[in-house]
Amino acid sequence: MPKTEPFDRHTEAYERWFDANRWAWLSEVEAIRRFLPSEGKMLEVGVGTGRFAQPLGIRLGVEPSRAMGVIARSRGILTLEGVAEALPLGDGRFSAVLMVTTVCFLDDLDVALRECLRVLRPGGAIVIGFVDAESDLGRVYQARRSESLFYTHARFFGVAELKAALRRAGFERPQAVQTLFQPLDALRGIEPVREGHGEGSFVVLAATRPIDGYSSAPA
Repeated sequence: MPKTEPFDRHTEAYERWFDANRWAWLSEVEAIRRFLPSEGKMLEVGVGTGRFAQPLGIRLGVEPSRAMGVIARSRGILTLEGVAEALPLGDGRFSAVLMVTTVCFLDDLDVALRECLRVLRPGGAIVIGFVDAESDLGRVYQARRSESLFYTHARFFGVAELKAALRRAGFERPQAVQTLFQPLDALRGIEPVREGHGEGSFVVLAATRPIDGYSSAPA
């Protein structure tokens, strides 16, 4: 079952986080932008309230929370109700699929990644933004899960674990960039975006659907 209840109940608190942590949010947007194509049709899975889709020019999203979807639509995002494990979209439609802080809430990561592969065109990219479980911020979030409105039942991933899952799903050539090198309350501007991982708390992984040899059959 999708973990929508906290997002339906605490939508206003979710929105306030972005206002209170503006520099972190904008830093994450810039890191994600590194991997998005300049043209082509894009989809965000777990679009939330559209906080990332809107500045990144993504006009279509899938979101299981009805309350979040209402706000995303108010931001101009065509939002379909659905889950990552069963995307309500046809095969091979998109140049890029984005997921931001979504993987930690999935019921089945492997199924969700295969669904993203299915809806991508050959050569298309999946782009995943997430808080690295092995980073300082990741450790704080995990230690305080019981106090969180949203992360109580979340599962945090490290980079190696997500790279392995991408390969299992059939993606190739995973690459990473990172940002958020300071505590969130110390930020006074947009953080730099650097290649790799291991220093920044927010990591963006991108991988591509192969041009040849894709099969939609389960692995």
